[in-house]
Amino acid sequence: MQDKHRRDFIKTSTIVAATGAMVAQFGRVTKAAASERVRVGIVGAGGRAMSLIESFSANNSVEVVAIADLDSNRLPKGLEAAAKKQDKIPRGESDFRRLIDDKSIDALVVGTPDHWHAIPTILACQAGKDVYVEKPDSHDIVEGMRMVAAMRKHQRIVQMGSQHRSTQRLQSAIEFAKSGALGRVVVAKAWESSKQGPIGFPADSTPPAGVDYEMWMGPAPKRPFNVNRFHGRWRWLYDYGTGDLGNDGVHRLDMAMAVFSAASVAQGDGPIGLPSTIFANGGKWYFDDSQEFPDTMQVNYEYGTGKKTKLLTYEMRVWTPYNYLGESEGSAIFGDKGYMVVGNDRWMAYGKGGQVLAKGEGGSHEAPHVQNFIECIKSREKPYCDLETVGHPASVLCHAGNIAARVGRKLILEPSTETFVGDAEANALRGRLEYRKPWILPEV
Repeated sequence: MQDKHRRDFIKTSTIVAATGAMVAQFGRVTKAAASERVRVGIVGAGGRAMSLIESFSANNSVEVVAIADLDSNRLPKGLEAAAKKQDKIPRGESDFRRLIDDKSIDALVVGTPDHWHAIPTILACQAGKDVYVEKPDSHDIVEGMRMVAAMRKHQRIVQMGSQHRSTQRLQSAIEFAKSGALGRVVVAKAWESSKQGPIGFPADSTPPAGVDYEMWMGPAPKRPFNVNRFHGRWRWLYDYGTGDLGNDGVHRLDMAMAVFSAASVAQGDGPIGLPSTIFANGGKWYFDDSQEFPDTMQVNYEYGTGKKTKLLTYEMRVWTPYNYLGESEGSAIFGDKGYMVVGNDRWMAYGKGGQVLAKGEGGSHEAPHVQNFIECIKSREKPYCDLETVGHPASVLCHAGNIAARVGRKLILEPSTETFVGDAEANALRGRLEYRKPWILPEV
């Protein structure tokens, strides 16, 4: 039955891809010589994955060889999107493992829900492929640590998809912070205040035709199909997602940390690593729906000791229809000479009298992040959002914040092991208690 499903799946994909091949040449990119292209396989064909399909296939040093998606309703659209940008139609697959088994593929792009980040990334590293994985790096701390271990052992380039890192906007903000113009920095803040809507309480139902729902659940516990456990809405449930802290908050926290750390180095305190303590409060205080993660939240991350102590605060108010410090979502860094506000398309630095010290602008599109990844595949240099040094630490902030909110108390983090000191309940939430066979987190 599974073989028949796969044959029908690929047959449908091939037909639609052939149709896509007949589209006009408008928008196609002049590619580098075949010998100079990085051959890429992409897992996922909807949501963030669709944007990645377009960005990778539009890169002149990339050939998208194959796209895998377990939803046969989405896959043809992904194949067609790639065909519009490059001169070859990718092949369609229902199982991402066929991309990993393909020795001609150099790099895997993982654009799946959070609970499907770790396993493909680790398997790809073990197969000698470099990886671009969407943010956050994983579903939980243990998975992220295992991904880093695989990256190290197999000497792979792994870029996490926090695309702000590669933008001219954030890079120029970092350079300004390095100048020391903000003075002694002690406090930083990140926030989400753009309004979202409720997801209701829909009843369980039957999976859509053409969807391998068994595989979609993957390592997560077996549950009846529900639209709130599927495309787009999975992120609000513990089994699959990391809430809005992991969804959008990871961007704001990473932006804050990038500038905060640069300013810290400028004042002689050195770079900022993982926090020593995490305290969070919040809950489902606004929306009446089946979301499991908070819609209102504040997390305090404390770093260092004595005169070098620093505080990073994250605020989530996803029900407010107005901006904070001029941005619906952003980051701010506060020093004794001035402060900076970093948004999605600009940054501003202000002095003590409110005068503008400096500013910058630029978009948040992932094209520069994709380019940085491709360049690093060739050079073997660390990318801007290297998993080990940037992506995983930013993700740990999200995971630890969610855990602190669930247990309702301050947590003390041991950075070397990424465990919580003397807190069995919190440590039990660092990873998935059980993986549903055959989907087991690979050993490294």
